[in-house]
Amino acid sequence: MPHATAPPATGHRPRWWTELPLIAVVYALYSVGRLLVRGDVSTAVDHGLAILRLEQALYLNAEHPLNRLFTSTPSLGIPADFAYASLHYVVTPAVLIWMFRRRSAAYRAARVWLMNSTLLGLVGFTLMPTCPPRLLDASHGFVDTMAQYSAYGWWGEGASAPRGLSGMTNQYAAMPSLHVGWSLWCGILLWRHGRHPLIRAAGIAYPLITTVIVMGTANHYFLDAVAGAAVMGVGALLVRPVMRIADRFKAWGAARFTGPAAVLFAGRGEGGRSTVAGSVSATVSATVPPNVSTGCKTSPGERIPGQRTTSADPPGPAVGGTTAGDDADASASDDAPAAAR
Repeated sequence: MPHATAPPATGHRPRWWTELPLIAVVYALYSVGRLLVRGDVSTAVDHGLAILRLEQALYLNAEHPLNRLFTSTPSLGIPADFAYASLHYVVTPAVLIWMFRRRSAAYRAARVWLMNSTLLGLVGFTLMPTCPPRLLDASHGFVDTMAQYSAYGWWGEGASAPRGLSGMTNQYAAMPSLHVGWSLWCGILLWRHGRHPLIRAAGIAYPLITTVIVMGTANHYFLDAVAGAAVMGVGALLVRPVMRIADRFKAWGAARFTGPAAVLFAGRGEGGRSTVAGSVSATVSATVPPNVSTGCKTSPGERIPGQRTTSADPPGPAVGGTTAGDDADASASDDAPAAAR
């Protein structure tokens, strides 16, 4: 997905006072939408069992051995629960801020990529509510490690939700896994834009570790993780079309509104100059009539035919060998313009 993270040809310098409200609004819409798209529990259970049967048929069922390992080994299960409950709230914003401050030329594309994929994930939750492995009947062999080790953290029965607030989260929003999707977004950006080898190594390790954690804690199936990666891929493909639409909207707003309202639609160029100011300057320049004499200069004493002379004009021969007297005779003739007679 190099085009999703490559600096645009004419980038905009980001401004935190416009970026922060935009990100907050999108995340709020995502969170509210995630709560509103709760599907029927029986439908979600059917979808979860269908995924489990498909994985078993394809010999992809890695959730059971990982879940047994995390359940029987607290030294693995407890850190995994902490990681599941917190890292996506910490690492994702940290990488976004890092891109904003250190890689501003590529920041806008990275932010659009993240937003595209998050909203696509919401579509997936709506179309396919899925019961995670930990909420299936115990006969299917899964243990909820978040509930098992809840005494060590702030979470309760609602996965990563704080204890007593499980009703504030949609526990059937498992397909796709945005834990995996967001970690993949972080990993690609760290690998592509990181300069230190440790940062690039973290870019490889973070999505892989996250995939193991979401399966070992019985919060996601392996195919949920695959779907999360697919969502990120589609989100990357939509970066350029979405940015073009956004640029057209900004241009429309800058042309339609003036004064302080135009600042909302203004972008900053590479030098920090407002694009609205640049467009206004271009408009003013376009309305100034061109200098028609550019490149055409007259010699001293040369006059345009039919041009009236003044008393300041010195007598003597003009271009073409005519004299001032000849001009006077010509102006008195019937062929001369009326203004000259």
